[in-house]
Amino acid sequence: MAVYTEVSAEELACFVADYNLGELLSFKGIAEGVENSNYLLQAEKGTFILTLYEKRVAAHDLPFFLGLMEHLAARGIHCPLPLHAADGKALRELCGRPAALISFLEGLWPRRIQTFHCAALGAAMARMHLAGADYELRRENALSVGGWRPLLDACAPRADEIRPGLAEALDRELSALEAQWPEALPAGVIHADLFPDNVFFRRERLTGIIDFYFACNDFFAYDLAICLNAWCFEQDNAFNITKARMLLQAYSRERPFSDQELEALPLLARGSALRFLLTRLYDWLHHPEGAFVKPKDPLEYWKKLQFHQGVRGPSAYGLDL
Repeated sequence: MAVYTEVSAEELACFVADYNLGELLSFKGIAEGVENSNYLLQAEKGTFILTLYEKRVAAHDLPFFLGLMEHLAARGIHCPLPLHAADGKALRELCGRPAALISFLEGLWPRRIQTFHCAALGAAMARMHLAGADYELRRENALSVGGWRPLLDACAPRADEIRPGLAEALDRELSALEAQWPEALPAGVIHADLFPDNVFFRRERLTGIIDFYFACNDFFAYDLAICLNAWCFEQDNAFNITKARMLLQAYSRERPFSDQELEALPLLARGSALRFLLTRLYDWLHHPEGAFVKPKDPLEYWKKLQFHQGVRGPSAYGLDL
C-alpha cells in the first residue's frame, strides 16, 4: 500500500457521505506497498480502508478483484469486504481514479516470521483455494511465464549495472523455464502475492488476508512456490526447511497435493523467484526521481533463484513424494 494520489478532507467527506457510515472523523495515508493509493479512515461507524487504483492496475480487472473478495468472505475466508454505496456500487471514482471502500481487518503482519506463521498461512491458503473453486469470473495471470520475456527485454540493456552478467544469466534461466513449464497441474483462483505484509495475525492466530490485486487463475502449487520464497528464507537468504515443511504440511492437510504438484514444485519455485526478480529489476531500473516508494532490491531474489536451481526434489522443502 502507498499514497500516490492526494485526497483532500472535503473530497473524502463527500465520498464517504454516500455510505451509511456517519461522519468522517479522521483519515491518514498508508505508506506501505507499491501499487495503489490507500487511506485509513475512521468514521462514526468504524474503521475502513479507502483504495484508489492507480495506473498499474487495469480498470477492467477491478470487478474480478472486488467480486473475489465478496465471494471468499461469503465462504468464511477472512479477507476485506468491499462496501456498497447508496447507489449499490462497490466500485466508484474519486480524484479521477477508480476507488473502493473496504472493511478493516484487525491484526499485524509479522515482521519476524516464525514456524507457526507458516503453518497458519498454509492452512489458510488451502482453504482460500478451495473456497474460490466456484468463483465464476476468470483472470489470466499476466505475470506467469508468458509475461516474463517482455520484462526481461525491457531490463536486459541495463541489467548488468545491477550485477555483471545478470542479463545473460536471466536469459538462460528464462529459456529453461519456458521449455519446461508445466501445463496440466491443478489450478484455480490464487492470490499470487501472499507476502508477509499481506497476512495479518493477532499473536499466533491468522486474522486475515489482504491485497487481492494480483489474484488470478493459475496453478495452486505456484501460489505455494511464491510463499516458499516470501516466507521461508532468513534475512541472510538461508533457506529454512522447517518453515517450508510447516507451510506445506499444513496446506496438504486441507487440500492434499498430487504427485505431479510435488514434482513440479522446484521448477515453480524457480519461476516464482524469477518473476519477482524481474519485476523488482524493472522497478529498480525505471524508478522515477523523487518517487515516494523506494524500489526493493532485485538481488534478494537472485539469491533465492540460485538456491532453487540446486534443488532436485520436494525433499529439499521438507516433503517426500
